[in-house]
Amino acid sequence: MPQGRRLVVLLVALLALTGCTDDGGPVGPTPTVSRTPTPTPTPTPTPTAVAAEAVAPAEVATVLPAATAQDAALETSRAVFVTAPVVVVAPAEDVAAQLTAATVGVALGAPVLLTTAAADPAPVLAELARLDAQAVLAVGGVALTPARSVAVVPVAPGSDGVALRAATGARFGAPTPVAPGQEAAAVRALAAPRPAVLTVLGAPAPAPAATTPAPTPSTTSSSTPSSTPSPTPELPPTRPTPAVAGTIALTGVGVDPVAAFATLRAAGIPVLDAPAGDPRATTASVQAIAAAAPEHTIALGGAFGPADRLARRVASARTGALLGGGGQLVFPQVPGVPGKKYVALYGTPGSAALGVLGEQDVPATVARADATAAPYRTLTADVVVPTVEIIATIASAGPGDDGNYSQERPVEELRPLVEAAGAAGMAVVLDLQPGRTDFLTQAQQYADLLALPYVGLALDPEWRLAPDQVHLRQIGSVGIDEVNAVVAWLADFTAQRALPQKMLVLHQFAGRMIVDRGRLDTSRDELALVVHVDGQGSQPAKAGTWNALRTDAPPVHWGWKNFYDEDTPMLDPTQTYQVQPVPDLVSYQ
Repeated sequence: MPQGRRLVVLLVALLALTGCTDDGGPVGPTPTVSRTPTPTPTPTPTPTAVAAEAVAPAEVATVLPAATAQDAALETSRAVFVTAPVVVVAPAEDVAAQLTAATVGVALGAPVLLTTAAADPAPVLAELARLDAQAVLAVGGVALTPARSVAVVPVAPGSDGVALRAATGARFGAPTPVAPGQEAAAVRALAAPRPAVLTVLGAPAPAPAATTPAPTPSTTSSSTPSSTPSPTPELPPTRPTPAVAGTIALTGVGVDPVAAFATLRAAGIPVLDAPAGDPRATTASVQAIAAAAPEHTIALGGAFGPADRLARRVASARTGALLGGGGQLVFPQVPGVPGKKYVALYGTPGSAALGVLGEQDVPATVARADATAAPYRTLTADVVVPTVEIIATIASAGPGDDGNYSQERPVEELRPLVEAAGAAGMAVVLDLQPGRTDFLTQAQQYADLLALPYVGLALDPEWRLAPDQVHLRQIGSVGIDEVNAVVAWLADFTAQRALPQKMLVLHQFAGRMIVDRGRLDTSRDELALVVHVDGQGSQPAKAGTWNALRTDAPPVHWGWKNFYDEDTPMLDPTQTYQVQPVPDLVSYQ
């Protein structure tokens, strides 16, 4: 055999004897040794991380009754979450547990529910089933036994970030002790992906969780099997919950449920203040809603009222338009928020004969209105808003071209004063003296000005004539149905344009001027109604008229008029505010 061929045969034999390969593994049996191939281990699949699904409610506005904290938590979860692999549960009686639950809920993007030993657990169990929950993170002594398929992972109330990360795999921010009474505010401030770890201020650190030692095999009997410790339950891997866009929540009616707030923040929904349940009430609430520009709103507390009304209020606030004195309410009645009073000049531009408003040009009129209101600011804690009440349609001695005994001033003649007053932060009221036509017909002629957020309307029945009447031969009057037609039109006009609340003034100095006034429609939230007592003469006579008109009156605000020439004597600001109740609108003619 040639030498080269002998070398090849030798190498083959050597490899067969040693079983060597290039990676050190066997390639097959040798002639003398039988080998069983080592099976390749199957890798354990890594569970796919899943996220909860949170969505905006279908309706533009949703009002949750939130009668109890437990109810609020359930209602909020149902309103926002469609599915949730993990649900956080805490006892309703344990503040520390709820703060920890809120922290974890926001970190995991999970809803937070509450249990109590005295309540039926069925609603919570039903919610776990609806959410298709795989695990419950139980913070503290949770009185709940979910289905066998749902793992329960315990967490101690007040746990620090290290312990929470070990239990959840999530990351957390700095520890934040929360003073009593500040729990709701602290939870509202939580934000993913690393929420602050909320704890009760001054609370001791939680004791380490007790551990059960693994059992040792028995040595007394070889036939007795050794017990195996139960596996420690774990949370399924989760991904962050995508934030719900275009949605806000509102609070402000004394309902501050921590768990519900945590669920909202877990869904990325901001919680904003709407004092007394009205998002139009303050400048801050209007500006916050305007900045958020929501398409959907969730309100916590039945005191927010009907959902359709809330939707209209939010739409108005969303515009960001502000009235003189702030906010979008004519007369805000919110605890801790100043109210408003109005002091007005009355008349029509360019005519000194009809009132002090027309005695000077536009800039001087604006300055005079402010100067007239100034003394009242020292007499009240309310905001005093300078106002101009402009006679837009003027009662006339003759029938005119249209035969209605009323001269309608063109919109463009009034616009310079209207816009100058608005730019100065004042209120504007357009006064109608309709003669033989009706108030609604004339009001609609000034729609362009009424579309401005700060412009209201006044009806002057003294100058409302019957078909056979003329001015100054009798005191005019109007039936309540005609007034209510204006109420309905102006309220609808305001709602359709998402305008701030409008003032509607009804002038009256005799009972017969507004027939059947008790049926006045005061239900429209878009309007603030004022009965303006504008009689003149001696002060005893004026006081008698004031008291008579207030007898059996509908629920309205009240106005008083001071006449420079006709009152004997005219009241000064201090005397005017001694009238009881203090007038909400004081005008000067």
